[in-house]
Amino acid sequence: MTTVSEIFETMAYGPAPESDKPAVAWLDQHGRDFGLFVGGRWIKSKSGDGFDVINPATTARLARVTQAGEADVDAAVAAARKAFPAWSALSGHARARHLYALARAVQKHSRLLAVLESLDNGKSIRETRDLDIPLVARHLTHHAGWAQLAHSEFAGYGPVGVVGQIVPWNFPLLMVAWKIAPALAAGNTVVLKPAEFTPLTALCLAEIAHEAGLPAGVLNVVTGDGRTGELIVNHSDIDKIAFTGSTEVGRLIRKATAGSGKKLSLELGGKSPFIVFDDADVDSVVEGVVDAIWFNQGQVCCAGSRLLVHEGIAERLVAKLRARMEKLRVGPPLDKAIDMGAIVAPVQLERIRTLVNTGVEEGATIWQPSWACPTEGYFYPPTLFTNVSPAATIAQVEIFGPVLVSMTFRTPSEAVELANNTPYGLAASVWTENINLALDVAPKIKAGVVWVNCTNLFDAASGFGGYRESGFGREGGKEGMWEYVKPETRKAEVGTRNKRPRSVPRSAFRAPRSAAIPPIDRTYKLFIGGAQVRPDQGYSRKVLGPSGAMLALVAEGNRKDIRNAVEAAHAADGWAKASGHNRGQVLYYLAENLVQRADEFAERIAAMTGHDVADGRREVDASIARLFSNAAWADKYDGAVHQTPIRGVTLAMNEPVGVIGIACPEEEPLLGFVSLVAPAVALGNTVIAIPSEAHPLAAAELYTVLDASDVPAGVVNIVTGAKDPLAKVLAEHDDVDAVWYFGRQAAGAEVERASAGNMKRTWVEWHPRDWHDNVQGEGREFLREATQVKNIWIPYGE
Repeated sequence: MTTVSEIFETMAYGPAPESDKPAVAWLDQHGRDFGLFVGGRWIKSKSGDGFDVINPATTARLARVTQAGEADVDAAVAAARKAFPAWSALSGHARARHLYALARAVQKHSRLLAVLESLDNGKSIRETRDLDIPLVARHLTHHAGWAQLAHSEFAGYGPVGVVGQIVPWNFPLLMVAWKIAPALAAGNTVVLKPAEFTPLTALCLAEIAHEAGLPAGVLNVVTGDGRTGELIVNHSDIDKIAFTGSTEVGRLIRKATAGSGKKLSLELGGKSPFIVFDDADVDSVVEGVVDAIWFNQGQVCCAGSRLLVHEGIAERLVAKLRARMEKLRVGPPLDKAIDMGAIVAPVQLERIRTLVNTGVEEGATIWQPSWACPTEGYFYPPTLFTNVSPAATIAQVEIFGPVLVSMTFRTPSEAVELANNTPYGLAASVWTENINLALDVAPKIKAGVVWVNCTNLFDAASGFGGYRESGFGREGGKEGMWEYVKPETRKAEVGTRNKRPRSVPRSAFRAPRSAAIPPIDRTYKLFIGGAQVRPDQGYSRKVLGPSGAMLALVAEGNRKDIRNAVEAAHAADGWAKASGHNRGQVLYYLAENLVQRADEFAERIAAMTGHDVADGRREVDASIARLFSNAAWADKYDGAVHQTPIRGVTLAMNEPVGVIGIACPEEEPLLGFVSLVAPAVALGNTVIAIPSEAHPLAAAELYTVLDASDVPAGVVNIVTGAKDPLAKVLAEHDDVDAVWYFGRQAAGAEVERASAGNMKRTWVEWHPRDWHDNVQGEGREFLREATQVKNIWIPYGE
């Protein structure tokens, strides 16, 4: 077998340079045969299986690592669980010291880690040395700060528990830092699985962390392929899964964790647009394209793989791009003068070749430099496609290689339409000298990160993550810390209110004034698009009081009614463009009109639930106060300017998620409804709400108040009926962007599982809340669920 030292000979370097000998020594120290790092020590696998790690540039064997089995994963989870009480009980200052010590250790071993990363992954040493390893240290240092501030900035929240983290092979060590830094800062313990192609730096970091004093069991590393990842995802004693990888696998993880109660964050695939307007500095654009798509051989989830260029400068830009591509250097990754290293593995190289051939077969024009790639190893040249149809396979499918597809546009609106013509939404770049144009276009692009006149900028202070089928959750910044905390235990007295003796007010069943004149029938319809509409199937359901007497009939909604409501919600997209001030005014007006009918609503609630009218009035008053709270937040839930180390600003903008389906809790039928719908609409979303199935009249009656309160048509849509089946329909609907479900665990699992279709966000709870408690019933938790963060990087200066 080829040794690491011989790899240097193979690459025509001669003996390993002095600066690279620590990497050789570290591999040789372990005999190039690695176990698992669990509970602060190396252990041998119980499975006895393993596989070779191959250097992509030479195809030589680097090491052999373990294929972890079920017993191995159990051991790692047990070690993490054992370490959790002590680690989570440490003060934030103590955890901050540990993270800072680890950051310093990374800096001390930076050359070892940089060389290992290049050997393991095939990327240029220039990238690992100057980008990856410094950013690893930066993330650890930055999150040491969050550990220090956690007691004040995350008051009322604690760690999730044991976190299972699965990272990809394109940034093996940087992805580890992105994952473990916030998890450890928040007080969680970790079971980490690196990618099977690139496990070495994760194992090395675990050893370095232990030497730096990190307590045993806080960070555990198990190696293996997808089978090991599946064991982690399905493990019953893991409280959260954080995954970075393909959308296809993310979809499987979403389904597998549905109903388990596990917290989940997914950073998935992308097909990012690189938009160039006709006033852009073309020479800067060319260098930007090089960074966008040929950085790390195009093996970047947010690579600017779709070049959208104004037709007036397209020909000139393509000519300059071709000239620049001729000068790109592809070769041995440890040569600091090369621009592109090797593709990570044969399977990925074959995928790139297959998709490139498909592009040619579908009629696109291919161009590659005149020079040839090295014949040994897994190399592929930088490739440019022109004359590409927006519907072409190469314009829609993530290639994950050094392949750029180019299309043209005429107007800014056409550029935005092309940019959004993908199921993904991870990142985008906008190039123009007109800042007004840039800031007009950036919010219209459905992506979690938008760079202006730059690309592929990352920092620990700025959240990174996607929209739509690029996943959900953020990594980095304060928004990334929220992924690793949860509200502290609910109060013990939650739900005791329902145990008090019930009485029904006589007015609820008041007899008609004259037996000869029957009462006017009150028909509760659905509320869709600002109008009362009859249900599609023509059925109604009885609403019974506690005594069993029928109080009313409400419409029985079905799949077609949900479809109509979704269409109405999308038609109300102007609501998101309204100012926060104006949205707040509508909510204040809604509260004002509800006050006028407070006694009526109180009696309605008492009749349905059997509570005293005084309890009903307390619920109405709390609902009015909650409308006021969310009206106040409408223009105060601000974004941020992140402190990233560039000459410029990084704007973190809170944007509405879009169309949200909300299945409301059974208890507190008015307050539960208002507590969920109000924050969603306050921040610009439109809503399809399914009220309490047992007690729907409060919400059904509320649409008469919505009618009178200037709420635009389609902003709030109400569909009554069987809550769980309707919630599943919402979760399956591809034009719904998020679903909130408060109810039964089994139905919540169905919602989470069904949401995998278009990777919509979900907020599912089956544990009771005290909706009267302002900590549990309103505030930033609700506002975070109602928004997604877009980071816009704007350099400035001459």
